[in-house]
Amino acid sequence: MDFDEFTGEVQHRLELPGTGEAVRVIRATLTNLGRRIPEGNAADLAASLPMEIKWYLTGAVHDHGQRFDWSAFVEQVSEIEGTERAEAAYHAQVIVDLVATVVPPSDFQQLRDQLPESEDDENWGKLFGVVDAGGWSEARETQTGGPSSGGT
Repeated sequence: MDFDEFTGEVQHRLELPGTGEAVRVIRATLTNLGRRIPEGNAADLAASLPMEIKWYLTGAVHDHGQRFDWSAFVEQVSEIEGTERAEAAYHAQVIVDLVATVVPPSDFQQLRDQLPESEDDENWGKLFGVVDAGGWSEARETQTGGPSSGGT
C-alpha cells in the first residue's frame, strides 16, 4: 500500500472531505502513538507502512517511550485534529485498524504488548476497539445495522 492508497483509505473510512484532513488524522494518531511506544517498536511497526506515513511514528518523534494513558492520548489527538475527544478516539481506532491490515501480525501484536489494556492500568484496550470488533467493515456493519452499501 502506498501513501495515496493509505490516505485515500483513511479518507474513505472516516468520510473526510479531503486528503489534508486524512493526513492530519493520521499524523495526530501515529505521532502520539510513536511517543508512547519504545523507539525500536515504533520502527518495527513503521517498517511496513508507506515512507511518508512511517515518518510519523519515527522521524516526527524525538522522545519515544513516554508514559501516558489512553485518556491523555485521546486528548493529544483531539488537540492536533481540532475535534471532540470522542471523534478523535474513533479516528485513532480506525487508523490502528488500517495499520493492522498493513503490518505483519507479529509487529501489531508487539504494539498491543506495549500498551496495557486493562481498565486498572492505562486502558489502552479502547485503542483496539475497531480491530477487536472484527475490523472496520465489521464494526461499520454493527454500527449501521447491516452490510455497507456501495462500492466499499
